Amino acid sequence: MSSPSKRREMDLMKLMMSDYKVEMINDGMQEFYVHFHGPADSPYHGGVWKLRVELPDAYPYKSPSIGFINKIYHPNVDEMSGSVCLDVINQTWSPMFDLVNVFEVFLPQLLLYPNASDPLNGEAAALMMRDKASYEQRVKEYCQKYAKAEDVGGLPEEKSSDEELSEDEYDSGDDDMAAGPVDP
Repeated sequence: MSSPSKRREMDLMKLMMSDYKVEMINDGMQEFYVHFHGPADSPYHGGVWKLRVELPDAYPYKSPSIGFINKIYHPNVDEMSGSVCLDVINQTWSPMFDLVNVFEVFLPQLLLYPNASDPLNGEAAALMMRDKASYEQRVKEYCQKYAKAEDVGGLPEEKSSDEELSEDEYDSGDDDMAAGPVDP
């Protein structure tokens, strides 16, 4: 790899091509949102979260910063800030990893196998250790309350911002404006 900026661009493009909805925050490629779906066979299944990703200048040599925007009930995610406690991202990051690894491996593993011994959400950790069924019910309640497709800014069928409008859709917008009443 020739430079961190080229690697950043390549990893971001690879993530966008992997069926993840990615929304850029600024003109640069360092801050963006990714829509993340809870893994099957978990109480998070059916949930959709918007995650903020920030790539440091030294990426891929330094790990990305990742946080949940909408609430999630999990021992290793701070309920108020959305910060993620994930060993691979925070401490053992390697330039061999890329953004697709984060969303296809690391985050699903975090949701499937929470680590209650290293919590950012002590209440969730205690409930998980004390009463797993109640913990899973609370997770599902949070998914219903905070992690629906409309909570992350659109339904899965919504066109992504990089798709162009068809000629019919483009023309219909002009017709609507011309058809309105004229103010006297």
